[in-house]
Order: sequence, then C-alpha cells, then structure tokens
Amino acid sequence: MVVIEPEVHRDGRGFFAETFRAERLAELGIGDLWVQDNHSRSTRGVLRGMHFSLGAGQAKLVRCARGAILDVAVDIRRGSPTYGRWDAVRLDDVGLRSVYLPVGFAHGVVVVSDVADVVYKCSAYYDAELERSFAWDDPDVGIRWPELDVELSERDAAAPRLREIAHEIPFAYDRSRTASQSRM
Repeated sequence: MVVIEPEVHRDGRGFFAETFRAERLAELGIGDLWVQDNHSRSTRGVLRGMHFSLGAGQAKLVRCARGAILDVAVDIRRGSPTYGRWDAVRLDDVGLRSVYLPVGFAHGVVVVSDVADVVYKCSAYYDAELERSFAWDDPDVGIRWPELDVELSERDAAAPRLREIAHEIPFAYDRSRTASQSRM
C-alpha cells in the first residue's frame, strides 16, 4: 500500500487538486496501465471487502471523492515477509489522498461518514470468474475495523477465511519489484 498525497489548492471558491498524474506515479515506481474506472456510493457502515482478483491480478488506485472511508489492504503474496498482515488509511474528501494497491493485495473499505463516494482505477478489467474474497473479520488476519454496525453483501458475509483459500491464490512475493510496489 502506497499513500499518495496531492497538492490541494484551496480558496474561497473551494479547491483544486490533481488526482492522477502518470509521471508522478512513475516516480514512485508505479507503472500500471489503468484500463477501468469504478465509482461506488455507500452509506455509513457499509463494508466492502476483502476482495482480490485471480489470474494476473488487479492493481488499484483508490480515492474517496465524497465523505470518508477506512481503506484496508492485506498482503496475500506467498513468501512475503508481510503475508497476511493488514494496513489501513483514512481516505476522505478533505485530504484527497489516494492509495495504491499493487497486485497481490486484497482490498476492503468501510464507510465512516454518512455517505461516501469511492472512485478507483483498475489495472485489469473486472471478471466475475476471477473475483475472490476472504472474510472481513477473519480472526487470523485481525483487521481492526472502526466500531460500526456494518452492512455486508451476501457474498462478503459468506466469504471464507484466508487460510481456507490460500492454496488458490497465485501471487508470490517478488524481491525484484521496487519498494513502493511491494511494501505495505
């Protein structure tokens, strides 16, 4: 997980921020080709995750355009020194930060404001056949979610523990990737 801080220009009219610039990401070692943009709107307590795609995987560049979320990433790369560990960052419409999640990380969000719009770029097209998830409350992973009454999809509510599906996950830790692409 790499947090990207934009320069936000504020005045009496509001603000202006550059939310995507390929050359800035390249400076951070992020060279993914983005092929799909997604936008979700959810209300307080909606939790989406922990999601990832099989096959070649899917990197994501995530930001919260309205409201506030807790964005969570879990390293699911075999052999990684941080396998099964999670990291989280608050994304909101004030700081306008983005977070980069490389291939090999599961992703989840929970809405902590009344409503939130989450927009994110993906490095691969959505394919329902490749989409997988593990339990948001997997005790082996131990994510500390905010104290909220969460609302889940049926799919997320029925997701297995990470250890039950670990054998299906094709991602392996690659020491040759840059630090920004492989760190938590």
